[in-house]
Amino acid sequence: MTADLRRPEHRLAYRAAVDRPRIALPGGKHLAVWPVVNVEHWLIDHPMPRQILVAPTGAALLPDIPNWAWHEYGMRVGFWRLLAAFETRGIRPTLSINGSVCEAYPRIARAAHAAGWEFMGHGFHQVPTHRVGDEPAAIARTIRAIRTVTGAAPRGWLGPGLTETLDTPDHLRAAGIEYVGDWVADDRPCRLSTAHGPLVTLPYSVELNDIPLLAIQHHRADEFVERALAQADRLAAEAAGGGPLGGAKAMGFAIHPYITGVPHRIGLLERLLDALLARPDVVFLQGGDLVDWYLESGDDA
Repeated sequence: MTADLRRPEHRLAYRAAVDRPRIALPGGKHLAVWPVVNVEHWLIDHPMPRQILVAPTGAALLPDIPNWAWHEYGMRVGFWRLLAAFETRGIRPTLSINGSVCEAYPRIARAAHAAGWEFMGHGFHQVPTHRVGDEPAAIARTIRAIRTVTGAAPRGWLGPGLTETLDTPDHLRAAGIEYVGDWVADDRPCRLSTAHGPLVTLPYSVELNDIPLLAIQHHRADEFVERALAQADRLAAEAAGGGPLGGAKAMGFAIHPYITGVPHRIGLLERLLDALLARPDVVFLQGGDLVDWYLESGDDA
């Protein structure tokens, strides 16, 4: 039987971390931090992607006003807190954005672009990739919407909920996408094989991510900061050391305006950014910068 080359284990060749070459970041830095802000468009006539409040008797009801409004708060208020937190510190994150946000919330899209944020495609609407009827068309529609705002096609992609079909990498590379964040499998970028040439995977995170950490697992909010700083400590120490895990690393973290942008959590993001900025061994990079660094590093994994 012929192997299905679309399967993840065939697309992402196994490479032990201890066998990868030691690489360096510019300026002698040890850790590249990749902040990602996720901005989404929730359709009121669909089931909500997340729920903070379960309906009475547990029955799913439409329209789901309270959970739609929970997310809408992030678009009306929370996003602007995140924008200020990054802007006042001179940090430009990557914006993971549904293409339809460019049309439904143009004020947000324009503000992020003016602040120098890099746009990364995140599907057209916030629905799982598996439910999209024509995947290449949806990818193309998202790219067009982003190009209308920024004047350029996005280099990167993150599936809604990190969802992909077995064919998604082929569709993305055919559309000109260079990197993807769905494959959270390493502390460094890697190459993913597609029918149209390699696609770079970046170290996005499902553990340094406010949805699983706070909205699903219900940890205390300060766990986000403690976990992120513990990860930065360890990765930077490994990068600087002479052991088999030496060499520069990358660390992504992900936030959403309706979760981290609320009044009782925004201070934690500010604390995290200040702590990372104070480290001489850390540099903040956008997704495209990480791709360029990796491709020039000599690491062929």
